[in-house]
Amino acid sequence: MKKHVIAYLHTHWDREWYREFEIFRMRLLQVFDNVLEMLAKNQIPSFYFDGQVSALEDYLDMRPEKREIVENLVRRKKLFIGPFYCLVDEFLTDKKCFAKNLEIGIKKAQQLGCNDFIGYLADTFGHSQNVIDVMRDFGIDKCIVWRGCPKEIPSEFKWCGMDTVNLIRGYFHNEFSIKASIEEKAKMLKKEFDLISEKGKNESFILFPIGADHLGVEKDITEQISSINELLKDDYYITLGSPFDYFKRVEDNFINYRYNDELRDNSMTFTLQGCYSSRLDLKRMNVECSYKLDLAERAKNYYKDEKYNTLIEHGYKLLLQNQAHDSICGCSTDDVHQENRIRYKKILQIANGIIDELKFKNGLDGNKILNLSSKPYTGNIEFESSILKEGFEKISIRNGFDKFLLLDTQKIPVTEDYKDIYTYIARVENVEKNDVEYLMPIYRPSDILISKDSLKNSFLELKIKENEMFLNNTKLALVDFIDLGDSYNFAPKIDDYGKEYKILKTGIINSGKLRSTLRIDLDNSWDVVTLFVSLDAYSRYIKFYFEWENTRRNHFLCFNAKLNNPIKTVYSEDMNTLIKREFDPDYDIRKNLPSQKGTEVKNNTAPMQRGILTDDDDNNIGIITKGITQYEVFQNNLYLPILRATGQISNPKNPARTTPAGPPIETFDSQMIGLNTAEMYLFFGNENDFYNTLNHVYNYIIV
Repeated sequence: MKKHVIAYLHTHWDREWYREFEIFRMRLLQVFDNVLEMLAKNQIPSFYFDGQVSALEDYLDMRPEKREIVENLVRRKKLFIGPFYCLVDEFLTDKKCFAKNLEIGIKKAQQLGCNDFIGYLADTFGHSQNVIDVMRDFGIDKCIVWRGCPKEIPSEFKWCGMDTVNLIRGYFHNEFSIKASIEEKAKMLKKEFDLISEKGKNESFILFPIGADHLGVEKDITEQISSINELLKDDYYITLGSPFDYFKRVEDNFINYRYNDELRDNSMTFTLQGCYSSRLDLKRMNVECSYKLDLAERAKNYYKDEKYNTLIEHGYKLLLQNQAHDSICGCSTDDVHQENRIRYKKILQIANGIIDELKFKNGLDGNKILNLSSKPYTGNIEFESSILKEGFEKISIRNGFDKFLLLDTQKIPVTEDYKDIYTYIARVENVEKNDVEYLMPIYRPSDILISKDSLKNSFLELKIKENEMFLNNTKLALVDFIDLGDSYNFAPKIDDYGKEYKILKTGIINSGKLRSTLRIDLDNSWDVVTLFVSLDAYSRYIKFYFEWENTRRNHFLCFNAKLNNPIKTVYSEDMNTLIKREFDPDYDIRKNLPSQKGTEVKNNTAPMQRGILTDDDDNNIGIITKGITQYEVFQNNLYLPILRATGQISNPKNPARTTPAGPPIETFDSQMIGLNTAEMYLFFGNENDFYNTLNHVYNYIIV
């Protein structure tokens, strides 16, 4: 039976990747100038602009005179745009950011005349099941995916209840652009169509993208298709259309297969899980910016100050630009990631500036606390003041200008105003949500005990014994591995199971009633990592802060918690909810490195957002982090990477992946040479303890 191939013209547009943003934008001007000309002359029926509007916004910034043409084509359904602002990584963006991505993207698309949308997720490195509910909240009822689909998923299926198309052979099809005869192109296309037919299980139709990364449309595309149709006339017939056309033709097929889980299977397509530990400095900044922008918007909403709306949106646009998968995943050039850092700094300037202005205008002068979280708050709070305050525990001092002086538009700070700024810690109790209270000293006996070898309170005990570290009898360590991989995939050396750091020395940094801190220096004969362990009075969690100078290349440094039992189940945060993942704890990546071309090693790593919780019969350990976005399970070991040092975007000799995933461009900065830090909070308990700890670490408190 002859099959109807509904092909759509597109280009997948990474704003930045193996070249920098402005260079790619110059290419964008050429590509899209050509597309608009072909659409205007009816040389092509339509063009699908990658499910995002940021590239179109970048284009119109340079070609404002084309806006009317674009609006006309959108209204006539010849140019399809949105619904996203950027194609962000789904596992490194929280629910608020993903919703902002749709909110801003749809608003921009509607301003240009578009009101019909598909959740187009053609190239993200796997898919979170939680994006479905967010898209549904914005009225989207169709989705297109590729990476992460197990081999049993056909071309049409219900994914968490939404009609979804699986691009069996992906979005990257440049057959019409390569130098080959029509006969050769027809053979290549027939092979692709046969594979889609075999695995897609659709008897009548095939959806086929024509296009690739940053690729323009061939001037003779319709003539090529006509010639190829003549050669394939017994098996296939190609017409140019849109994904919307395909959804209409196959609307009865979706019910035949249902799938209600995340899409992270790499048996058919690369999911490039090493991205979640590449350039962890960017991940830390991303988490901080997401949190601070959310806090700034909550403060703006609380004070009903609408004049900050444009600033908030500007901040989120910068953040979403950095959350595009090649940017936040850390698999771009060094220059790209330098620009990412600058954007992150701008976002923090915006978020902190809004918060400080609102504090200044509304009298939060360091004596009051505003709880913007969703529940009452009891615990310790840090705050700064240029005034010596009696009854509060002082933990540090720096030099600077008082923020309120900097915010007073009727004053200019002078040299004499440069003074000591103190950081204090205070305990607050039962501050209701959306409530303002005065910050008062609270006198209460401390339950902290500290020595150079131990730190404990009523709930937790850290102990150093026989040169090893234990938290409530769970052994903790740093373990370093050789890494033969690249920015996309960790690749182990077959016989390397890691070298454990030894404790060099310990010492007391601070012995306070509300907080005490122990310093532990860890050594592996190559470098020394300094660990600061802080414990608050009556706290059920303990803070670990690592700081060190990395001097070595091509290695993978992990924090290790060794549990009593093999780890089979881990709950990790995804889009602000805990999801359950099952593991085979005996699976060993070193014994399963691939030999067949086009394959990627299966692994026991997974992405997370702000934290994880193990499911252990003896002791559930939980960890909340600030920018550690991956974990690994092996036997009874839980590993969290605090540094992964590699030197290429894509290593052609990567033993974990037998085909390149990008260009072999050297990236010195991804070796992470220089100062590095990592921060995490450990606790024992259940899901309720997880959220309580999360609400303390990300506390949404303004002082």
